[in-house]
Amino acid sequence: MILGIDTSNYKTSAALFDSRSGEWLSKGRFLDVEPGKLGLRQSEALFQHTKFLPDVIKSLGKTDKIEAVGCSDKPRETEDSYMPCFLAGKSAAESIASVLNVPVFHFSHQQGHIASALLSVGRTEMAKEPFLAWHLSGGTTELLLVRPDKELIIRAEIIGGTTDISAGQCVDRCGVALSMPFPSGKYVEEAALMSDKTSSFTAKCDGALFSLSGLENKFKAMIEKGDPPEDVCRFTLLSVGSTIYKATQWARTRYSGLPVLISGGVSVCSIVREFFAGEEGVYFAEGGLGGDNAVGAAVLAHMEMTK
Repeated sequence: MILGIDTSNYKTSAALFDSRSGEWLSKGRFLDVEPGKLGLRQSEALFQHTKFLPDVIKSLGKTDKIEAVGCSDKPRETEDSYMPCFLAGKSAAESIASVLNVPVFHFSHQQGHIASALLSVGRTEMAKEPFLAWHLSGGTTELLLVRPDKELIIRAEIIGGTTDISAGQCVDRCGVALSMPFPSGKYVEEAALMSDKTSSFTAKCDGALFSLSGLENKFKAMIEKGDPPEDVCRFTLLSVGSTIYKATQWARTRYSGLPVLISGGVSVCSIVREFFAGEEGVYFAEGGLGGDNAVGAAVLAHMEMTK
């Protein structure tokens, strides 16, 4: 049994992964954000993780068979990647591993997203070959070329994505502007599904790079004009989906034959998924592993132990 821990800027997560059966258990809770706010300061996020993590780990239940601990300690697998909120999980993972006298392995939050998504669709063998991956979240909208790596297990190179605000930020800003709770993804989708609006805005792409600030301006103008909230929400999600799809089509032409893995909080949106309906070789994270979670850190720890 391997314990995984992830403390992102949005959610406190812990998980258990049984490397023999492939079964997993994931627990977590979103951080508390005041109404009308678009996120937390890093100091506040770190405080909340420190406060919530013990109870999240406790909710996994008792086990005396933990053989390793995996945790996320930074956003991406680069030398300059750093975010204080990950210190909470890193500190807890190292303390638990020390007490249990088991190894602890460190990975990036992005690597965890990729690994948990692969597990969720039963495609962990994809880690042995190159593939394309979208990381669509509140803080990140990146199209990655993922390759196997002897030292890192998987190495991700950014080949596309947003040049300004992320898809998740765009959706959250839409929701908060409509007085919805933060994070706003599920509330925006619930409202959007009540609308039959079909118009959208597809951002101009330079290869697979694009800007979403124009979309923010458009949905704010709709709100000021008094358009129904459900129409604003559907327009926003259709626009995000069409832009992501357009960038993906360019990448699939540029990197012919490579499968596409899509994860991150925005990937759970049914309206975004509809753009890829019927597309062969496109896999969306399933089973609740689309958003932030600690399962990926546990899976990567297992891969590290057996590579």
